[in-house]
Amino acid sequence: MRAAIVGIEGHALSTAEAALIQARAPAGVILFGRNIRDPAQVRVLCSALRAVLPAGAVIAVDQEGGRVARFRPPLWRGHPAAGVIAALDPARGERAAFLTGALIGLECAAVGVDMACAPVLDLRVNGASDVVGDRSYGSDPARVAALAGAMAAGLMAAGVLPVGKHAPGHGRALVDSHHALPVVPADVALEDDFEAFRICSALPWMMTAHLVYEGIDPRRAGTVSPVVIGDIIRDKIGFEGVLVSDDLAMRALTGTPGALAAAAIAAGCDVALQCTGILADSEAVLDAVPEMSARGAARMAAGRAMVAGRRTMLDEQELAAEREMLLAC
Repeated sequence: MRAAIVGIEGHALSTAEAALIQARAPAGVILFGRNIRDPAQVRVLCSALRAVLPAGAVIAVDQEGGRVARFRPPLWRGHPAAGVIAALDPARGERAAFLTGALIGLECAAVGVDMACAPVLDLRVNGASDVVGDRSYGSDPARVAALAGAMAAGLMAAGVLPVGKHAPGHGRALVDSHHALPVVPADVALEDDFEAFRICSALPWMMTAHLVYEGIDPRRAGTVSPVVIGDIIRDKIGFEGVLVSDDLAMRALTGTPGALAAAAIAAGCDVALQCTGILADSEAVLDAVPEMSARGAARMAAGRAMVAGRRTMLDEQELAAEREMLLAC
């Protein structure tokens, strides 16, 4: 299994994509809106992917709730943004976060998706870019961690892997990393940003941030910085799970797909993420990355075991009714 997750182009797996996945054996595939028409179609697509992916590979989707959702009404249930849940009192908020994670997880599992790229652990910072905005559970790291942890617990209760985003903190970005490289000045204190990730360091997966933290590594974005990954994410935060890069096709980073993937792995990511779905990009990334390291494979297996141990019987209709009541109060 190679240390990359890649995208595909359309609603069905092409012959060329199937051949590439069989030959190069990525650690997973991520789905986007271009791959999603309706539940029956997604179920067929995921079945086709499973037939060619290696054992243990993931099928992922960005499904936070709010504006970051690939499964959308009217064919799927709508889910509140993190900011809506954060506005509730603590007890109701944590329960609503759990219920949202569980409902999202059930929808993912029903079509064959076993990883939801959520929850967001970034702080909401006044004056920052709205790339995070209401995707955040707020500005207090303890509260953010409690709500994000509850959402992750809901996903795992449904049998779906959560991914904490975006380590070690994206909330202070003044520009959207989809379009430009944010730089956090050296004089900005980041302890609060790290704290939510530290509290949730037992999550099975986390995703990096494409930010330059000048006080840590003034030359490289976190995703490709061995200092940010080694000293902050692994040591200071204490994260021991699978670390996946954010999408390497975002304009915060410059370079060819293969070079960026190799740089992310060299910096300490376990898995490089390339989301364009362009066959040549996926091929370049899979050629550039190594086989999954023994440590990375062990981390993936540990994540699977964690979710298996947290999975429980859930009644979707009861969960949805309870959440509706909490949000209406």
